[in-house]
Amino acid sequence: MISRLSWLLLATMVLVQICFPLTSGGTRALTTAAVIAFAAAMLLDAAATRGAVAALLLLVIAGGGGLVAEAVGIRTGFPFGSYHYTGTLGLKVAGVPILVPLAWVMMAWPAWNVARRLVGRHGRPATVIVGAYALTAWDVFLDPQMVDAGHWQWDRTTPALPGVEGIPLSNFGGWLLVSLLMMTVLDAALALTARPTTTGDSLPVTLRVDAVPVTAYLWTYFSSVLAHAVFFGRPPVALTGALLMGVVAIPLAVSVTREIRTERRIKEHDVEVA
Repeated sequence: MISRLSWLLLATMVLVQICFPLTSGGTRALTTAAVIAFAAAMLLDAAATRGAVAALLLLVIAGGGGLVAEAVGIRTGFPFGSYHYTGTLGLKVAGVPILVPLAWVMMAWPAWNVARRLVGRHGRPATVIVGAYALTAWDVFLDPQMVDAGHWQWDRTTPALPGVEGIPLSNFGGWLLVSLLMMTVLDAALALTARPTTTGDSLPVTLRVDAVPVTAYLWTYFSSVLAHAVFFGRPPVALTGALLMGVVAIPLAVSVTREIRTERRIKEHDVEVA
């Protein structure tokens, strides 16, 4: 039941985001609906696959950690650079729109799951590094969209990534730092609450376990490339984001495709044997 609800919320988020190009980047109502649906879907998926405690940890570590980082950021300029919210995103906590920490929640879960899938058995440090990169790369698409929509402003916009004008390079350095800390704590906490399997290992990395966050990450990647290239008037952002986030998204798509093909071959073999 919980798993089905997470899929329903994810589908709702997709439908809402499809409306963004029709409103020149999304209205406040659409943005609110998309973030809440996305974050709720990830929290429910965490509960369905790893238990209620895991969902609570995700909310506290990603949401709480994101809130602290943003609250410090708007007051000190560290670690993202000097910026301020314009007041268009609604209710605030500690000067930060509540949608912002929810956005950290909604992408931290896909980033961690994607990292687990891609690093295999290379260990938790690799999961943390890849997860942090996966989360940071997404902001190459997010920040230009939100700045263009007028939700926050940067006091200094240079130096910037090639093609991502208006967003200082310091922002992505700050994202990487916060993401590394967030993934380190989240990975360690989730390891303590992992449900053992019959072999004594933690949950296997298969689509039966990570389908919801993997789908969310791939949708975010491909839809963001399309939206910036065609609808938002930011083809350079689409190109830069496609390359940077593609470092994770393309191998992820290959991994998913291989798993689906393998499962199909197994089913065909079973049918032939029967």
